[in-house]
Amino acid sequence: METLWSPWRYEYLNASGDEQPPASSCVFCDLHQNPDEDETRFILFRGRHNYTVLNLYPYISGHLLIIPYEHLGEFDAAPKETTDELMDLTKRCQTALREVYRPQGFNLGMNLGRPAGAGIADHIHMHIMPRWTGDTNFMSTVGETRVIPEDLPTTYRKLRAKF
Repeated sequence: METLWSPWRYEYLNASGDEQPPASSCVFCDLHQNPDEDETRFILFRGRHNYTVLNLYPYISGHLLIIPYEHLGEFDAAPKETTDELMDLTKRCQTALREVYRPQGFNLGMNLGRPAGAGIADHIHMHIMPRWTGDTNFMSTVGETRVIPEDLPTTYRKLRAKF
């Protein structure tokens, strides 16, 4: 077996939530405050309890987030109306991504808590990404670089009409 070393990842393993500087506000709470800025903030759709937005740091073109308006740190604390709509919007995102990108599969999920990989641990959100056979690469691991074949404004224009 070969070993691929990635010492740059150690900071994620070694950091505790207590060592993080306190945030003055929540990026997801701030993001949806100005509906007039939806296009520049890449918000695709606003539901009653959640909104859909492009991930500003995508793993792949079409990487979307479904985010509750309410600041919730735990999935099981979310009201049923919020989680029901979150799942309905996730299905809607899958349909839109399938129509626009014609992927062969999807990644779908939540990272709950910093140890689980949550970059923003105190505000739950769902990820959905289109996937294709052979689309993974080692650039993120060995080069600390992601290769995204499409810029966010192009992705936004392609998907906005589906919402």
